[in-house]
Amino acid sequence: MKITQPAVAGTLESGDVMIRIAPLESQDIDLQIHSSVEKQFGDAIRATVLETLARYSVRGVQLILDDKGALDCVIRARLETVLVRASDVTALPWERAQ
Repeated sequence: MKITQPAVAGTLESGDVMIRIAPLESQDIDLQIHSSVEKQFGDAIRATVLETLARYSVRGVQLILDDKGALDCVIRARLETVLVRASDVTALPWERAQ
């Protein structure tokens, strides 16, 4: 999946996460996490984000997460939403075999 434009998903409410994405010219992933629970769950948040990006073959992006204690499923849902908003696809391939 190619990220073509900046996009945002989520809120700054308690239990949610706001994710901002922008394309980069390199193939790097610039991941910045700002979280109220980063000391306890920072590694798990990072793993969830990187796993989701790998699942959809996303490279060359800057991601900024402002986490307010979101559960893993919320992080994944917000990330999938921002990926669709920032790319040219109209829907994610939900039933693609892995």
